[in-house]
Amino acid sequence: MFKQSALKLATIATVVGGALSYSSLVSAATEIKAAFNQSDKHPQYLALKDFGDKLAQETDGRYKLTIYPNELLGDQRAALELVQNGAIQMAVVANPLVENYDKTFRVIGMPYVYTGSEHQEKVFTSGALDELFNSTKKYGFEVLTAYTAGARSMYTKGGAVTSVADMKGKKIRVMQSDTMIKMLSCMGGTGVPMSQGEVYTAVQQGVLDGAENNEITYSDLKQYEVAPYFSATRHLMVPDLVVISSYFLNSMSADDQATIKRLAKESTPEEFKLWNAQIEQAKKVAQDKGATFTEVDIKPFQEACHGLQEALVETPAQKALFEKITALQ
Repeated sequence: MFKQSALKLATIATVVGGALSYSSLVSAATEIKAAFNQSDKHPQYLALKDFGDKLAQETDGRYKLTIYPNELLGDQRAALELVQNGAIQMAVVANPLVENYDKTFRVIGMPYVYTGSEHQEKVFTSGALDELFNSTKKYGFEVLTAYTAGARSMYTKGGAVTSVADMKGKKIRVMQSDTMIKMLSCMGGTGVPMSQGEVYTAVQQGVLDGAENNEITYSDLKQYEVAPYFSATRHLMVPDLVVISSYFLNSMSADDQATIKRLAKESTPEEFKLWNAQIEQAKKVAQDKGATFTEVDIKPFQEACHGLQEALVETPAQKALFEKITALQ
């Protein structure tokens, strides 16, 4: 009997490469490779790692998540293609990349679609996006959950921005995007497309009156030195999406699929918590260097950009999703 069992194990080892032990055959975990474009200190990385630890625990070690930070598996576009092809299992990608496959995703990254961080978290954890996230199966991937990438706000020299009138005549750096330029216009200012690396000098020399980004970038790039007034307009909150290969997901048992989907959703509140903690740290660094942070009533800005929102919401699916999001305010 023992000889027969040993012969079977030897045969299996030969088939799979001849180097597997009995213990590895019994307990080998399936590796889930996840691509990530930021560092291993980033809130999204930390939330994803916690998700992986819980997945391993709840599946008795059958799955092991390995996160590759700093674009080790390529940039976000390349990572999404690898997920689609089944070459890797997961990735964190910016919402605009998924918009390329389904324009309905545009809605969850529109200007002023969220009233703030609490509203965005409520939308992401409410189940309102489940249908949208499942709709990408035909492209070879599914969206497990959404993570916050913070809120972009105005920072300027010469005083805080608390109204549309305050923005008049101000030249603000924006990303190379027609939507961003239109958004600055409806907010009362002028959007100037420019690379991030040029912003500090441009503000310093008076080419720009300020820029817009989240608190972490503002602090990390020391832009508080030239634009010390940070006004929380929170005009743009573009999410990042945790995507998984449909091929890989379908290879899992129904119970394991349910577990990974549940744990991914449960990781979203943790990621918001981690992000907000880093924001507070970044704000303290900037404040210690003389920056002033001002809360802003965003309703007048929302109303001023209402026409832009209507222009961006074109299809019945987009309108239905927009209504779901606004209903959760």
